[in-house]
Amino acid sequence: VCTQQELLPCKSLPETLLFQLLGLSIATLSTVAHYGLRFTLISNVSLDSNTYKVIHHTAFYFGICLSMTLILAALLSSAATVRESQCLTAMGFFCFALAFCGLIPAACWRYTHSTEVEDSMMDVYDFVYEEVRRNTSSFRRHELTAIHEAFLCCGKHSPFGDTTDVENKTCPPNQVHNEGQDCLQEIQDFLKKHMDFVFSLLGIAIGFTVYGMFLTSFLWFSIHFSSNLYRKGKYILR
Repeated sequence: VCTQQELLPCKSLPETLLFQLLGLSIATLSTVAHYGLRFTLISNVSLDSNTYKVIHHTAFYFGICLSMTLILAALLSSAATVRESQCLTAMGFFCFALAFCGLIPAACWRYTHSTEVEDSMMDVYDFVYEEVRRNTSSFRRHELTAIHEAFLCCGKHSPFGDTTDVENKTCPPNQVHNEGQDCLQEIQDFLKKHMDFVFSLLGIAIGFTVYGMFLTSFLWFSIHFSSNLYRKGKYILR
C-alpha cells in the first residue's frame, strides 16, 4: 500500500520491473542463441569466409549490451524518481536513447537482410555435406552426423527419391528408414521461427525505449520547473 508521500515512487515500480524483465528476456535469448547446440554446431563448422560466425558472435554481444543498458536505464529512472534528481533522470534518458539508437539499425538490418542468416547457415551445411560426399573418410563426416542428430534431419533429398551413401552413413537409423526431414528445409524452418521471435522482441524493445525516453523527459521537466517542490525530500526508499 502506498502512502501519499510514496505515491510517485510506487507508480514507477511497475515500469521499472517491466524494463528489467525486458532486459533479462533479451539477455536470455542472446545466451540461448549463442550457446545453443544447433547454433554452436554450425558456428564451429563454418569457415572464416562464411558470414555466419560473425553474425553469431555479433548478435550475442549486441544482445548482452542491450539488456544491460535497459536494466541500467530502469534502475536510474527509479532512483531519479525517488530522489528527484535531474542528473539521474538525464542519465536514464541517455541510456534509453542509446538503446534506441542500437535497436533501430538492428531492426533495419533484420528487415533488409531477412534471409542472410538462413542462407549462411544452409551454406555451411551444403559445404559439410559436399565434403563428406566427395570423401566419406573425412573428419567432416562426424560433424555432419552431429548436425543430423541435432536438427533431427537426414541429408538433402534427391528429386529422384533415393538416398545416397552420405545419408546411410551419417543419419540416425530411424531417420534413414523413415525418410527423415530434408536438412535444408529443417534449418530454414527452425531459423524462420527463431528470427520471427527475435524481430518481435526487437519491436517490443523499441516501443518500450520510446516510452522510457518520454517518461524520463517528463520527469526531468517536472523536476526542472519545480512542479512538485511541495513534496521534495518526502520520499523514503524502503
